[in-house]
Amino acid sequence: MPSSKRVYVAVIGAGGVGQHFLSQFIHIAKRHPYLTLTVISRTSKCLFTEDFTHSLSFNTWSSDLATSNQPVLTTHEILAYLSNAPGKCVLVDNTSSQDVAQTYPLFLRKGISVVTPNKKAFSDTLGLWRDILSAAHSAEHPDRGFIYHESSVGAGLPVISTLKDLIDTGDQVVKIEGVFSGTMSFLFNSFAPLDGEGGTWSQEVQNAKEKGYTEPDPRDDLNGVDVARKLVILARIAGLDITGTAAFPVQSLIPGPLEQVASGADFLARLPEFDADMESVKHEARDQGKAVRYVGSIDVAKGELKVGLEKFDREHPIAALKGSDNIIAFHTKRYGSNPLIIQGAGAGGAVTAMGVAADLLKVLQSIA
Repeated sequence: MPSSKRVYVAVIGAGGVGQHFLSQFIHIAKRHPYLTLTVISRTSKCLFTEDFTHSLSFNTWSSDLATSNQPVLTTHEILAYLSNAPGKCVLVDNTSSQDVAQTYPLFLRKGISVVTPNKKAFSDTLGLWRDILSAAHSAEHPDRGFIYHESSVGAGLPVISTLKDLIDTGDQVVKIEGVFSGTMSFLFNSFAPLDGEGGTWSQEVQNAKEKGYTEPDPRDDLNGVDVARKLVILARIAGLDITGTAAFPVQSLIPGPLEQVASGADFLARLPEFDADMESVKHEARDQGKAVRYVGSIDVAKGELKVGLEKFDREHPIAALKGSDNIIAFHTKRYGSNPLIIQGAGAGGAVTAMGVAADLLKVLQSIA
């Protein structure tokens, strides 16, 4: 196949989501033989083709990367490398790096498309958000790269694409609300289940960590920032100029005295001291015939966002959520009193990678 007909793919981040993505990429490449894998990079290792005449091995990439002695390319070096490719290129960023996110406009202006689950690129400063949008492919700039980030909200769930479809077809989005964190979903479905008592708050946080539902330091989940970032992304797509996560109330579930403890282990060791506070919240909701859940909401008409604990009737879909599922409800003029609801697994490497892989397919539909 002529090199100009090939699509050259560079992958940053090969652990966690990245590992799952590469597994799915191999399946995609079987149906799209013009795909050429040219770079796989992680923090301490890098693997790349010296030229663009062949692809990295789909079968041995993991061991090849582990034993590679090639220099680790910086993001700017990867940009320079791809700029010399004889055909279209796609950057797949599976990291949560702010530094990588800042370079997206540079890739896009060079005609290199970007697919990523990286929330920071789209929830950081309003300036970066606008720079990414202005740098991307458009009718005025047909030579620029495309950008897709479905997995930045809801992992593999079609949250962003649904919101864009609603807007692009002329619907008026009034409100968006839901459970946006698989971690918080699991915690509250275990701590305050509709049936049964549930364990103490500290027990459920420890259990969630042991099952891999939390970050190594659970405070990175309990501070609410992850949910807040997702709300910023959706609000901006809905047309609101939200400056960032500090622009609206975000309720942290980290007890004040534990915010500055040295480690996640120290935090978990002392968390039982504050179980009574959360028990009070749970039983207050139950006394009202309700269930407490950690949710985010966007009132599009008022331009108001908030993240925190709310009480729901036991029959409400948010209260009835199971496991670590996410649920997002779009209240719109077209859908009236029956909101459009998206529900399913909103966390996990495989489902997040599926969203990234699906975004790659969208890019290929436009450039290949």
